[in-house]
Amino acid sequence: MLSVFQTNETLGYSQAVRVGDMLYVSGQVAVNERGEAVGGRDDIRAHVEQVFKNLRAVIETGGSRLDLVAKMTVYTTSLEYTPAIREARRQMFGPSRHWPASTLVVISGLARPEYLVEIEAICAVTGAA
Repeated sequence: MLSVFQTNETLGYSQAVRVGDMLYVSGQVAVNERGEAVGGRDDIRAHVEQVFKNLRAVIETGGSRLDLVAKMTVYTTSLEYTPAIREARRQMFGPSRHWPASTLVVISGLARPEYLVEIEAICAVTGAA
């Protein structure tokens, strides 16, 4: 079974795709529901808060939950942002005491210069775990 959620035909990708009992969530960046960048070029806390807000929304729309996230990949443009990323992750996953496997990758840039962090996830689907 393949289900696609929040397709962006203009850019040619989906926010998430469900295959069987798994949900694959595309990388989320710091944009609000109007598609506007959040946090400017230097506010990493605002960036990661928005990214995790977006990630949660896509995961829940796709029929999963935060405690079913199996793996996250975090892309950031600076190792100096790691403490803010860890703090946001702690706030997001701490209440459930569920810590998904995670990889942090420092890269030279993301799709737009104002993006500081992008996070993608792989989740089980609610009731499938």
